[in-house]
Amino acid sequence: MRTTTSSPRDDDVMATRTTRPGGMRGGARGPAAAGSVTGSAGPAVRARSVRLPGDPQAASAARQFVRDSFAEWTAQRLPCAEGLTGRLTDETVLLVSELVTNAVVHAGTTVELRCRLDPAPGREAEADPGAVALPGVVVEVSDRHPTRPIRAREQGTPAEDAGAEGAAAESGGHGLRLISAVAESWGITYHRAMKTVWFRLPVDVDVPGAGERPEPEIPYDDRLQRELRAAELLAPAARRPARREPGAGRVDNGALSFLAEASDLLSGQLDADQVAALAAQLIVPRLADWCAVWLHDGDGGAPGRGIAASGEEQRLAGVWHASESRTDALRAALEKQPPEVPSGASPGSAPAAVRWPWPDEPGGYEPDGHESGGYEPGGYEPGGAALACPLVAGGRRLGTLLLGRGGLLGFPDDVVGLLEDLGRRVARAVATARAYSRQERISQVLQRRLLPRGRAQVPGVESAVVYEPREGAWAGGDFWDLFEAGDGRWCFALGDVCGSGPEAAAVTGLARPVLRLLARDGFGVADVLDRLNKTMAREAADSVAAVAAAVAAAGAGAEAPVEIREEGEQARFLSLLYGEIVPHPGGSGGARCTLASAGHPLPLVLGTDGTVRVVAAPQMLLGVVQDATYVSESFDLCPGETLLCVTDGVTERRSGRRLFDDEDGLATALAAGAGLDATALADHLRNTVHAFDPTPPDDDLALLVLKAAGGPA
Repeated sequence: MRTTTSSPRDDDVMATRTTRPGGMRGGARGPAAAGSVTGSAGPAVRARSVRLPGDPQAASAARQFVRDSFAEWTAQRLPCAEGLTGRLTDETVLLVSELVTNAVVHAGTTVELRCRLDPAPGREAEADPGAVALPGVVVEVSDRHPTRPIRAREQGTPAEDAGAEGAAAESGGHGLRLISAVAESWGITYHRAMKTVWFRLPVDVDVPGAGERPEPEIPYDDRLQRELRAAELLAPAARRPARREPGAGRVDNGALSFLAEASDLLSGQLDADQVAALAAQLIVPRLADWCAVWLHDGDGGAPGRGIAASGEEQRLAGVWHASESRTDALRAALEKQPPEVPSGASPGSAPAAVRWPWPDEPGGYEPDGHESGGYEPGGYEPGGAALACPLVAGGRRLGTLLLGRGGLLGFPDDVVGLLEDLGRRVARAVATARAYSRQERISQVLQRRLLPRGRAQVPGVESAVVYEPREGAWAGGDFWDLFEAGDGRWCFALGDVCGSGPEAAAVTGLARPVLRLLARDGFGVADVLDRLNKTMAREAADSVAAVAAAVAAAGAGAEAPVEIREEGEQARFLSLLYGEIVPHPGGSGGARCTLASAGHPLPLVLGTDGTVRVVAAPQMLLGVVQDATYVSESFDLCPGETLLCVTDGVTERRSGRRLFDDEDGLATALAAGAGLDATALADHLRNTVHAFDPTPPDDDLALLVLKAAGGPA
């Protein structure tokens, strides 16, 4: 940075700062031009100015003024106006907003804002005749409080050395630090009557002589530091400690903002391929020209620190290139040879990025510039630097992050460290997504095993089922079944385990197979419930006895013989509506039903005349009392009549303090569906239950409809 001070008049004091290397894209117009309010000799200057009140609306008005000025210059087709692009507009609006806000907060006076489109080279270009002079936009923000100095603690100055000035600067916005990170050049001019802060941004246009002397290339790490520094100034962050800890931060403190943003984005993904795609987009084009992510398809990843285990291949999960047209060619080149980092790392060592050969494909160049088949993904100059960063989480190798940037001999150490940190975050996100996918797959398998594979067709009886686990539940506590038991009998069941989740699903996995086994062995309805009750009661007694023995042993000072179960692992009770149906012979329609309700919502029958009646008596839950006995009830389901069985997810559906079955709400809904077939009636009841309250049901929902064929037309 070059700092010059001069006093062209005894009433002016000027400080100019050039924040970019000399000869880069021209120079600033200079402080004299920035601080003056009248035109000066030389090339024509287009300028607009406005006076803003010192109130909170000044910043908004200033932003609009800048946009209007750029639009007017573009509409008038002034020289160089074609270079007023969206990015230049955004940068100008950002800096103007900061300066006007600071002027209002610290000076409290009216603010004068002036924008100039300057097609002429700045003073630095005039001092260096060989430099390529580019036009620029110069903005001046003036206030009427020149006696209060502008405090801007220099980067790296400890807070305790800055004292009160450091605290003031820290609470006063980003101001000059942001201008220093973004603007080409800037300065401050003190007059007797006002103080002016100005900055200059270059306008990208074609100028004569530009092809004769190319613009010097900014080193990659310098560009990265500048971009990350600007991002860090804009990102909200907690106040940092006064002293920097040894080794804290890489590529300036802006790297912390970048890694925090990456962590937030990656942590919300529950699919490994989505994580790979998002990681590639975070890297390109900020850190590299292209990026590829390889993943193992195995559940646990490859063992140890090697990229691939014996017999386990990596899969190219995502490829991203700054130039989209090059993505397919890059993918083809990378798929020919998956990355394999040498397996010489210690199992306890942290994963480190290693240099990687530039991808190879016929028709390209080697890094030394000779034609030999090197594919050039960057498209800037032959060859470049590439890195392979292993993705390791929990001691398992999950894949590889491969990236490259054209025109580099190697990545700077700070950038390598940043990429290693990013790789660890990507690996953790992939591991989390893999764990979620495994859990989801297990849930789907268990759900398929807990539910019947199909619904048996009962001669002369229509059937329909609605089954919906509560939102977010991987397996429900409700279950249903309709199967053929032999000897002209069909059995049906609708059950509800107390609670929900995997513990409830485990009870479901016990009850449904036992029901089928007992029914097909010829046991009647009451006998089936008796035996299932004894099985569940013994399981509950074993659980209680185990807990009692553990508590007694712990009280006596001995080691507990068994582990005390968590509350969710205790034995569960079961409410069940179970019955069998025997169609009347001769195809006359109708059927004979025998059923029993063990602690379950009672079944209803909808008659052909629209009346609704209850067809069972309440009895004890299964698994509560081992010696309980159950009785069954039989009735005729006449042609056209409908039997409805539901779980408490229907009857206890809430809307505020009201329940769906208050004042016989279920019977009313059933009667409203008179004349519908089984499927239409099931849909009608489901829609009625969901419409009872706008929020999703907080319990599993299941209902079974059986309608005897025939009856009045």
